[in-house]
Amino acid sequence: MTQAPHSLDSATGSSPVTSSSGAQELVFVSRLMMTDFRSYQQCHLNLACQQPLVVLTGDNGAGKTNVLEAVSYAAPGRGLRGANIADVGRIGGGPWSVALSLELKADDLVEPVKVGTGQDPVRAANDAGEDGQKQAQRRVVRIDGENKPNTSALGDRWSVSWLTPQMDRLFIEGPSSRRRFLDRLVLGLFPDHSRQVSAFERAMRDRNRLLSEQGLAADSAWLTALEARMAEHAVAVAVARLEFAGQIAGQIADAPASPFPKAELALDGWLENQLADGIQAVDAEAAYADRLANERALDARAGRTSTGVHKTDFIVTHSAKNMRADLCSTGEQKALLIGLILANARLQIALKGQAPLMLMDEVAAHLDSDRRAALFEELAALGSQCWLTGTDRSLFKSLMGKAEFFEVAHGVIQPCAV
Repeated sequence: MTQAPHSLDSATGSSPVTSSSGAQELVFVSRLMMTDFRSYQQCHLNLACQQPLVVLTGDNGAGKTNVLEAVSYAAPGRGLRGANIADVGRIGGGPWSVALSLELKADDLVEPVKVGTGQDPVRAANDAGEDGQKQAQRRVVRIDGENKPNTSALGDRWSVSWLTPQMDRLFIEGPSSRRRFLDRLVLGLFPDHSRQVSAFERAMRDRNRLLSEQGLAADSAWLTALEARMAEHAVAVAVARLEFAGQIAGQIADAPASPFPKAELALDGWLENQLADGIQAVDAEAAYADRLANERALDARAGRTSTGVHKTDFIVTHSAKNMRADLCSTGEQKALLIGLILANARLQIALKGQAPLMLMDEVAAHLDSDRRAALFEELAALGSQCWLTGTDRSLFKSLMGKAEFFEVAHGVIQPCAV
C-alpha cells in the first residue's frame, strides 16, 4: 500500500494541467436547455450569474437531480449517475440533448462558451439489434459549434465536481466505487486520464476474450501486443493517480482546521506500489507486461485479469482519529467525503487557477447546522458556480441574498424567494 506523498517528487514524470495566467478563472452556467432529457420534454433555464450559489428546491421526484445530471454532462464521461447514454432520454421522446452556455470569468473579462451534447441521433434511430438489445451509443459533443471526436475535449478548459447521496456509501462499498471516485478527481487535473483508463480497459477486455476463447493456444504474438498496450496505458493511469494523490495530500495537510476532518490517503495497487518504490515508468511497463505474460494460464482459468490498475483501492483514513474511513461513523464519513471534494476544488485553484463547477445533490439535509454553514461558506469562497438541491427550503435560509433560488415542480423550473 502506497501512502500518498505530499509533493510531486514521486517516481512519476508527468505533470498536471497548470494555470496559464495569474488571475483565477470562475466557471458559471448562464443558460441550460434540456430536450427529451429524463423527465423534461423541453426546459430552458436562465441564470443571472451574479452569485456563485444556485439552489434548487422541490419535492422528491420533482426533477432536481435531473437538472444536476444535465449540468454534469459539461464534463467528460457518463455524468453524475454514470448512466448509459440510451437510458438518459425521456420515455417516449426522441434523442436527448443538453445545451449549456458557459461563462469563464477572469477579472473583468468574460469568455462565453457554447456546449452541446447528447445522444447521437443516427445511432438512436438504430438502437436495437436483431436480439432487441440496445447497441452501445456514443455521446456527441460540440463546443462553440465545432464537433469533437470524443467527450475528453470537455475537460480541456474546465472541470465539474459533484457529490450525490449515492456516494455516501463510498467508504463501505467495494474498491471499484472508490477507484471510480478517485479517477473522476484525477480527471480534473489530467484531462487525458479517462482516455487512458478506457484504452487500458479495451485492451484488457480483448486479452480476456482471447484467453477465454482460446486459452494458452491463443496467438502468443497477439497476446504480447495486447499486454504491451495494457502496460503502456496502465502505467499512465497509475502515474496520474500518484501525482494527484500526492498533490491533494499536500493540499489537505496545509489547510486550516475546519468542521470537515483531514484525511490521509493511500493507494493500494501493484503498479502504484512499484512506481512509489522508485521504479521508472519505462521499467514499470516492462515489469507489468512480463507479469501479464506469466499470468496467462491463471487468467485463462479465472476468466479475468488478476493484476492491474483495475484492482487498485483508494484508502482514506481519518487523520485525527487514525481510523480508516470505513470504520468511522456515518456522519464522519460524510464529513470526510465533503472535505475531499473541497480539497480537490482548492487544489484545482492552486494548480489551474480555476475552481471546478460544483454540483451538490441533497448534501445540506444530512449535516448539522455548523457543518452546513461551513459548507455554504466554503463553496461560496471557491468562486465558481455551485448548484445545491434540497427538499426543505428552510435549510438554505441563510443564503438569502447570496444565491439564486429556483423551485422545481412538474417539469417546470421557476425562480422563487426563500
